[in-house]
Amino acid sequence: MTPPADDFPCNELVELVTDYLDGAMGADDARRLEEHLTACPGCASVLEQFRIVVRVNGRLGEADVRRLPDGERDALLQAFRNSSTAR
Repeated sequence: MTPPADDFPCNELVELVTDYLDGAMGADDARRLEEHLTACPGCASVLEQFRIVVRVNGRLGEADVRRLPDGERDALLQAFRNSSTAR
């Protein structure tokens, strides 16, 4: 599915998702982001992934991360690397 043609680019969502989840985003920007999410399943998925990370953060310790299967640990590390280089 093609992302919506709107004034809220997908790469902007990735940069601002933590502000949105923390409630630190202005009301107008939050409304624009929410409108974008209704039309862009990719960004809706990114938001859900961030929500999962926030939910489990604090419950996982370093020992837990080391026990993840190599493929899962590597996939998580690559996702974080990709998100930081996308800026």
